[in-house]
Amino acid sequence: MKKVMAIVLAAGQGKRMKSKLYKVLHPVGGKPMVGHVVDIVKEAASERTVVIVGHGADMVKAHFGEAVEYALQEQQLGTGHAVRQAEELLGQEEGTTIVICGDTPLVQVSTIEAMLKLHADRGAAATVLSASFDNPAGYGRVIRGEDGAVQRIVEHKDCSPEEAAVKEINTGTYCFDNRKLFDALGKVTNGNAQGEYYLTDVIGIFKEAGEVIQGYCTDDVAEAIGVNDRVALAEAERFMKERINRQHLLNGVTIIDPAATYIEAGVQIGSDTVIYPGTILRSGTVIGSDCIIGPQADIANSSVADGATIAHSVVAGSVIGEESSVGPYANLRPGTKLGKGCKVGDFVELKNATLDDGSKVSHLSYIGDAKIGKDVNFGCGAITVNYDGYNKFITEIGDNAFIGSNANLIAPVTIGDGAYVVAGTTVTQDVPAGDLAIARERQVNKPGYADKIRARAKAKKERTQ
Repeated sequence: MKKVMAIVLAAGQGKRMKSKLYKVLHPVGGKPMVGHVVDIVKEAASERTVVIVGHGADMVKAHFGEAVEYALQEQQLGTGHAVRQAEELLGQEEGTTIVICGDTPLVQVSTIEAMLKLHADRGAAATVLSASFDNPAGYGRVIRGEDGAVQRIVEHKDCSPEEAAVKEINTGTYCFDNRKLFDALGKVTNGNAQGEYYLTDVIGIFKEAGEVIQGYCTDDVAEAIGVNDRVALAEAERFMKERINRQHLLNGVTIIDPAATYIEAGVQIGSDTVIYPGTILRSGTVIGSDCIIGPQADIANSSVADGATIAHSVVAGSVIGEESSVGPYANLRPGTKLGKGCKVGDFVELKNATLDDGSKVSHLSYIGDAKIGKDVNFGCGAITVNYDGYNKFITEIGDNAFIGSNANLIAPVTIGDGAYVVAGTTVTQDVPAGDLAIARERQVNKPGYADKIRARAKAKKERTQ
């Protein structure tokens, strides 16, 4: 196959989005739309990818860095004008160029590959990706001849009544012979209702020159969605969610209620894992096999090993070991690492804390900036006091230590192997291995004093009435 290149059109401002965020950077499935598009063309063998930028150019460049090349469209004068901005970079190249809009995140790699194959097999100058809509209003129409070849593409506003009745629409994705594309762009004029230079006019120029023009009609209408407003964005999100969930189902993941489960692009899930409703799995998350996730689990950029369980909890930037359980109602913040068989229970918050195998923080505790050994048990309400208002400090706890309920560990502090911290203790000094630490006032009972307190309070209330 000839050299493959790609031009991604991403210069439009997207006023209908009514947003401060540049249109093509709005996420679908947890990834900016233009990010999906660039990944698609690269996976389909694009050796050089040029992104046409305009409004918000700096934001697009910040997203991609040096992963792509850029060309600037300073004035928005139409799609043909936009593509021509890449001429300095690609104009002398031999090969096939994919032209695709940055707001079409649902085009699939398999479709681009099929287009490239058809384009090469037929020796085409251009191949158009089309779709058939029952209501094609607003889309350019693909006009074919009696032999089925594409004759021209007519923008909706320029359609005659007969052309407007055609249901096959142009998706805005093409394959072109690169040299022929830029030669034809030099002949495109702006004599149309919009006063713009249409890329679609290249098709008519090719037809007049006797070139071969092919059309590849996708059977997945979602691929034709171009996102121009929030309504279309929500529609694209729905299609993407269904596509992602379906792929996980086919890979052996049980999703109890796909309609109530949101999984972003790029999430990996092992077979025989069960996902319960209300779960959100965000970008960067890898989940092993035989896990139980949810209900109502929100997991981002985290690794969950085989056999783990997470319910009614928020997990971000964390590592969950094999057969560990989290929740309900736990909050694992970035830097948390759980070993094998750990337990993090209800209303527990962990931050930048490492728990080795078998350690347990069962309920109502905060563990921050801590290194916890194996088989350590935290009682209810025990906390590490890691912050003095200016600096963070580390708590270290050895293997088999026991931290009693409502204990305060004032960092920096070290609790040795097998040490025992009595409930209600505030630890301000290191506890050596095997020692018991107790730091609380001795209890004093005053006989009958409770009755005196009540009588005093009652009398005060009566005086104020």
